[in-house]
Amino acid sequence: MKTLDQFMAAWNARDLAAYEKTFHFPHFRLASGNMRVLERPGLQAADLFQRMTSRGWHHSKWDHRKIVHATKDKIHVDTKFTRYRADGSVIGSYESLYILTFEGGRWGVKMRSSFAE
Repeated sequence: MKTLDQFMAAWNARDLAAYEKTFHFPHFRLASGNMRVLERPGLQAADLFQRMTSRGWHHSKWDHRKIVHATKDKIHVDTKFTRYRADGSVIGSYESLYILTFEGGRWGVKMRSSFAE
C-alpha cells in the first residue's frame, strides 16, 4: 500500500519523475480499450498533467484498495479511485486492477487496468 500511497501522492503533486519512480518498466496501462506500454522512464506525455487539469481535474483519492492475490513478488490490488475538481465535486470514479511487482529490491506498479479514460 505504501507504493500506491506514493503513486497517488506523486500524481496529485503533478510530479512526473516521482510518479514514474513508483513504476516498474516496462510499464503497462490498459484503459479506454488501448494498451499503452512505457518501455522506460521519460516516455509519459510531457503535457500529461496539463491535459488532466484542462479537463477540470484537481486531485484524485483512493476509495478502496484490496489485495486480491499475492505472492512474495507479485500483488494484485482491486482499487477504486475518484477524480475531483478543485471545488471538491466529482469528475468520476473508476474501478481498476493494479499489479505490483517486487523487482530490483523494491515494489513498483507494473500494470494498471482501469475503466478511466
